Amino acid sequence: MMTQDPRREIPFGRPILGEAEKAAVAEVLSGHMLTHGPRCAEFEKRFAERVGAKHAVTTSSCTTALHLALLAHGVGPGDEVIVPAETHVATGHVVEHCGARPVFVDVDRATGNIGAAAISEAITARTKAVMPVHYLGLPCDMDAIRAIADPAGLAVIEDCALALGADYGGRHPGAIGAAGCFSFYPAKHITTMEGGMLVTNDDGIEWTVRKQRAFGYDKGLGERSKPGIYDVVMLGYNFRMSEAQAAVGLCQLDRLDGFLAARECNAAALLAGLADIDEVFTFPVELGRARSSHYCVNAVLRTDDALERGAVVEHLKGAGIGTSVHYPVPVPLTAYYRERYGHADADFPVARWISDNAISLPVGPHLDEEDMTVIADSLKEAIAACRH
Repeated sequence: MMTQDPRREIPFGRPILGEAEKAAVAEVLSGHMLTHGPRCAEFEKRFAERVGAKHAVTTSSCTTALHLALLAHGVGPGDEVIVPAETHVATGHVVEHCGARPVFVDVDRATGNIGAAAISEAITARTKAVMPVHYLGLPCDMDAIRAIADPAGLAVIEDCALALGADYGGRHPGAIGAAGCFSFYPAKHITTMEGGMLVTNDDGIEWTVRKQRAFGYDKGLGERSKPGIYDVVMLGYNFRMSEAQAAVGLCQLDRLDGFLAARECNAAALLAGLADIDEVFTFPVELGRARSSHYCVNAVLRTDDALERGAVVEHLKGAGIGTSVHYPVPVPLTAYYRERYGHADADFPVARWISDNAISLPVGPHLDEEDMTVIADSLKEAIAACRH
């Protein structure tokens, strides 16, 4: 086994937080408004401008943003929502939490994304919405998906958890469908420690989401003519973001361009280093009108090479290289969904192939091109050592 170089550590993800973020949080904590405040409003304004959407609403996570988006589009018991099999489990869970059924479809082998043809085949009289997930940051073919969904009256709700900074024909993912939802988890493109954002161009959806994320109050704190007096107009939740989180998010937005440039540079260097490894397949970072946000690089071990992923990952770990898997089990084949709906492995062969063989490699801005060389060389060594 390779021995770790004590001088080098290459973690999969690491948030980059500096003095500006610390000062911004300290300023919030020195005041008396920790929620309902101006920083969330400013973060929403600037984020909407960044992605080219009319509205943005801060939330406690991308998961709660997705949940609110579905509810705002009337998804409920008896409805179906089409979801890719290869995604984070949250994409399926939010449908279940609405009382609806997630209808899982397999993804395209070339991209890991859901395709229009698979969506078309899955539509029934009960279908209410489609949730395309921009896998690893490469946008789905949104023109083709909208061409299927719009005539059928289906809401297109984009899961953009890994897609901040991506591009689709000059438009930012999230602002293309009826709503888009973003994640600010620590390992994402920017962080608010934890948190999310929903964007939409629909005034009615924005109003509903804004009210429902805060208990269903008819008036927010700044809208009340009489302090403490409000009514409740709908069943709501406490899905809000704090002022300290938004303050961090504002600082991170200032740094986003630099973060994205580093990711693109690192991804190009790593993909070049992996290009001559016959044993792995990598997904494209550009395809048609789509340009990736470069969340990570997936090296998918080819199934005919008798390589066991766990052994390869252990060798990489021994070299000090952090990895992940996106995602370890296709959502419909997790224990919960398999038992609930009776899904079988054969129903989702591409998602199963990705989940069983993919190694997610880091390209974040906490790393540089030299790290990419180390990752590529270490993967070559690991494959050679683990070949049966």
